[in-house]
Amino acid sequence: MPLSPQAIKLLKSLVRTNEFLFPGHTGKKAITTNAGLKLLKDLAPGMTQHGFRSTFRVWGSEQTSYPQEVLEHALAHQLKNKAQAAYDRKTMFPKRMKLMNAWSDYCDRVQVDADNVTPIRSAK
Repeated sequence: MPLSPQAIKLLKSLVRTNEFLFPGHTGKKAITTNAGLKLLKDLAPGMTQHGFRSTFRVWGSEQTSYPQEVLEHALAHQLKNKAQAAYDRKTMFPKRMKLMNAWSDYCDRVQVDADNVTPIRSAK
């Protein structure tokens, strides 16, 4: 997986207590993918991880000139055509690396103005 300089800097800043970058509760195993899903559910009920993935995909389609194929590879989407998928062995790593660097640069620039946000759903 290509990591941007920002991601590498963030990962290097994390305090390590054992060989796992993200240890589970006992420290004997890495956390599972469900741990992130549970955290997201606890922090923002009703939100899903798919929202993050779709945000990336929309940004890639609307704000960059990267081909759809590169964006789909970055999201680890499988080709629907089974015959085509059987012969598709490329990783597009150099292009994905540039894409992820562009995404990190974009995320660094985004400024959220909380006073200028209209909620989609009103508070009950």
